[in-house]
Amino acid sequence: MEQPGTSTPLMGAVQELATQVVSALTSGGHSRVSAGTAVTIGDDDLGLAAVRVLGADVLLPSVLYRRPPAPVDLAVCEKAVLAYPPAPDASATSRWTHWAMTRTLRDLGASAAVESPDGAEPDATWLEDLPWQALTHQLALLAALAVPAAGSTAHSTAGSMADCAVAHVAGRRVVDVARGFVRAVRRRGWQQAAGAGRWLAVLDGVPDTLGLDAGLEFVAQMGGDDPRVALHLHAARHARAGAPG
Repeated sequence: MEQPGTSTPLMGAVQELATQVVSALTSGGHSRVSAGTAVTIGDDDLGLAAVRVLGADVLLPSVLYRRPPAPVDLAVCEKAVLAYPPAPDASATSRWTHWAMTRTLRDLGASAAVESPDGAEPDATWLEDLPWQALTHQLALLAALAVPAAGSTAHSTAGSMADCAVAHVAGRRVVDVARGFVRAVRRRGWQQAAGAGRWLAVLDGVPDTLGLDAGLEFVAQMGGDDPRVALHLHAARHARAGAPG
């Protein structure tokens, strides 16, 4: 499923769901995401579509805080990936968001998550030669893959995600991602800035001159009322808190 663009009801459901995820993150993973309306109505098409759009980040509190997800949260996420598999002509971005969600479900113990038989990742070579502006745009759409590496502060799920091909491309092009972050801030594209900042928070080699922490704080001040921005910023701060130095 592609990122929402024209469906106002879907956008509203996604925003509401993101708000519940942020609430769960703020509580340290203690509250279940499904306490909110957007997941409670996850049995209908709109609710499931919202879960699929937000993707693996629905389960981010469990990933970051190493807490087992509520069974109802797992069940709704399983329903979403089964209801909305990538179409044969789906974009690479859609395939990657689906892979991230099924991998997260698998690592958290869900039984019905569907992956390819060998668990293979989608192709990521298309990212290699993108102009830095387009790269930043695509990585912001794939920000759910930006999680701390295994051995830092994260669950084993984060380890498998942090070692994926998209993360490797981002790591090789960290200066381009930093340029994209600055551009997004200047253009007041807060969701893209937050997504790029989330990637930078988990990558090595970020230029000190970027002032990432100050940049993230500025994005929070200007765009933090958007729950999807707040979600990315929470993930970024969590990663930065576990970073050396």
